[in-house]
Amino acid sequence: MSPPAHQPNASNHALWALMMGNVVIGTGVMMVPGALNDISESLDISIPQAGQLITAAAILMGLGAPLFAGIVAGWDRRKLLTISLAWYGVMTAISALAPNYAALLPLRVLTVISPAIFTPQAAASVGLMVGPEQRGRAITFVFLGWSVASVMGTPLSAWIAGAFGWRWMFALVAVAAWVVAAWIWRVMPSGIRPAALTRRAWGQTLGSPALMLTLSVTLVYSFGQFTLFSYFAPYLHETLGATSGTIALLFLWFGAFGLMGNMVLSRTVDRMGAPRAVLITLALIAVSLLLWPLGRYGFWPQALIATPWALGCFASNSAQQARLVHQSPVLAPATVALNTSAMYGGQAMGAALGGLMIAQGQMLRLHEVGLGLMLLAMALSMAAARFQNRSYPSR
Repeated sequence: MSPPAHQPNASNHALWALMMGNVVIGTGVMMVPGALNDISESLDISIPQAGQLITAAAILMGLGAPLFAGIVAGWDRRKLLTISLAWYGVMTAISALAPNYAALLPLRVLTVISPAIFTPQAAASVGLMVGPEQRGRAITFVFLGWSVASVMGTPLSAWIAGAFGWRWMFALVAVAAWVVAAWIWRVMPSGIRPAALTRRAWGQTLGSPALMLTLSVTLVYSFGQFTLFSYFAPYLHETLGATSGTIALLFLWFGAFGLMGNMVLSRTVDRMGAPRAVLITLALIAVSLLLWPLGRYGFWPQALIATPWALGCFASNSAQQARLVHQSPVLAPATVALNTSAMYGGQAMGAALGGLMIAQGQMLRLHEVGLGLMLLAMALSMAAARFQNRSYPSR
């Protein structure tokens, strides 16, 4: 795992810091699904009610990403990304002290202002820190942070929540956020300000059928994944009688292959082309969802069936980010923000639908909905590629 070569040393250090920022952001976002059982028991609420923490946070992140992109357009990205992570630490620390669910829910919504800013703005900053020929690899490198979070952060969070309680998990994420905020302030170059997007630029983005069709792919595959992924912990507890240690181990397995998939993608995306990479990653997820019921026979069948999904899970979004930047580098601040919005919007929809299905006793059918949506996302991705080729044949 390495950033693009032949860049100034300061840029390499900044890429590493931004990648670690995504590790912290990703861990903080994904720790709730891993600790859903403990949060439910600790606060004496149902699993679907605990799942609303995911839905509410995802709605804020989805709506906030494009909104904040306009608000912070003129900010120096070194200052912006540092403040964003510092805020993440403060609000996560306060959330760890929440006395009940009524207090935790709004605190969680305020906390995720940071992911709505950090992830898309880090990606947009990378576009100004490396040359065009290495932009795809640099962006996917920074997004490796989400895969690392799934390898280390999510399993560790699930284990800590089971062993010591979810409050300790929140506290550790808060400390990590402050440490990485200081690192980014130290190594990030000053003066990085992606051009502020005018109303005309937003109009060009929202009025582009090719870009909107590409963004719809992110919305649909995120919807499909999080219908089931949001409820991994209670699902595994019901089907396999999994303990917190077993759940943490499966998250570790999933994350390790997620990291592997993203690493392979970062080295091949510029060669194979982002549209093809997106289609491959979505097909991998669809294979796992098709075979998902076979995982009920034991831990290892479940782990093996989850492997293709893991390989495609985080790589799919990295490929989408690179795809959008290549489609229109000038509009990248808007399209990356909207892609983040689509991703979180899909998460909100998936968590909400999954919670509704669980409340109706349909937990064992979550994968069916996910599979249907994944096949739809693949069809949309192929349509977007054909539309892009017809609209811009020289690209």
